[in-house]
Amino acid sequence: MEMAIIVLLLVFFGLLLLNVPISFCIGMATLATMLLSVDILPAVTTMAQRMAGGINSFALLAIPFFVLSGQIMGRGGIAKRLIECAMALIGMLPGGLALVNVVSCMFFGAISGSAVAATSAIGSFMLPEMKKQGYDVNYSAAVTAAAATTGMLIPPSNILIVYAIASGGVSIAALFIAGYLPGILLGVALMIVCAGYAKLKGYPVGARLPLKLVLQKVAAAIPSLFMIVLVIGGIVSGVFTATEAGAIAVVYSLMLAVGIYREVKTTELPGILIKAAETTAIVLALIATSSAMSWILSYEQIPQAISAAMLALSDNPLLILLMINLILLLVGAFMDMTPAVLIFTPIFLPVAVELGMSPLHFGIMLVLNLSIGLVSPPVGSVLFVSCAIAKTKLEAIIRPLMPLYLAMFVVLMLVTYVPAISEWLPAQFGF
Repeated sequence: MEMAIIVLLLVFFGLLLLNVPISFCIGMATLATMLLSVDILPAVTTMAQRMAGGINSFALLAIPFFVLSGQIMGRGGIAKRLIECAMALIGMLPGGLALVNVVSCMFFGAISGSAVAATSAIGSFMLPEMKKQGYDVNYSAAVTAAAATTGMLIPPSNILIVYAIASGGVSIAALFIAGYLPGILLGVALMIVCAGYAKLKGYPVGARLPLKLVLQKVAAAIPSLFMIVLVIGGIVSGVFTATEAGAIAVVYSLMLAVGIYREVKTTELPGILIKAAETTAIVLALIATSSAMSWILSYEQIPQAISAAMLALSDNPLLILLMINLILLLVGAFMDMTPAVLIFTPIFLPVAVELGMSPLHFGIMLVLNLSIGLVSPPVGSVLFVSCAIAKTKLEAIIRPLMPLYLAMFVVLMLVTYVPAISEWLPAQFGF
């Protein structure tokens, strides 16, 4: 087993350092480890079987649907209406534009399920406006990047679907419901930091709009926000599955973007479909190769060995959970979210269950933890998108990110050690 771990790690990180796509890194590392135990032909056959089996899941059909609906909404004028709604509701508070940025990212992330899409769509509107109002551009980019991560928890979220598959059958509906309170708590924590920072820097406060105009802005955003009610309400009530909800999300987003808002032309749809297909292919390739890696990890009993080693270090659950979180924070800084969930779920989930943590609670903790990695250098994808929109450098936004990092870490600790934050709401719905 020791040799299997060594080969797996050497091949994986060696290829990663050579800038090989991560799905190939996972696949080649898995195949090399398999070759230690069996001959070439059986190893290749087993690899192919495990990869095909890994993506042979009805639940995974939800991913291309939600990816496509996110692509349509990203171009469909939805972000603009959500921003105007948030501006009308909270723009007059201290640090109003920063608060609007956070709330808009929460709204759009919840609708699109993508942190990168939220950063791009909301940042393109908010960052120029914040600069115009005297906000520091690096601070504005930091707020956008941090706020975009809330969409990973507030459903519908593709990464929660991936975790449901990796964990071996946690209910997608339960995960969706469980993500609400942690996602909202994360958004509120970021807003508290933004309000305090605005007071400290003396940033301007927006004008209070007349009630009639506020109601108009809210009414204009209701069709977009209804997507959340439609998708999550249908899943929770049992009217349709998560996969069927994804298909409904595509139809509804097309109605909004093409029919009602008319921000997307029919001639643009082929390009949107191609982009959605590319993104889906990347995700499914990661799931396929990670499924094979999960099998070889289980075959070599690596998760059991890691679990035994961690439990031997201490019998204090609080300390072990802190260790898991610190490891995942480090992993998130160097690895994208999807492969990290697929690789580390089978390793750490048995440890968490042994400590008395439910798979549902662990999944929310895992996703929140790795969401911080999206805004952590050197690999944080959301960080680079935000920097590109703000036309600033990565190193310039690290300092304004620090208080936001602290807020995110505090929420992570609360979610880790207070199970009710993740489990109370699903329990109310019978999950």
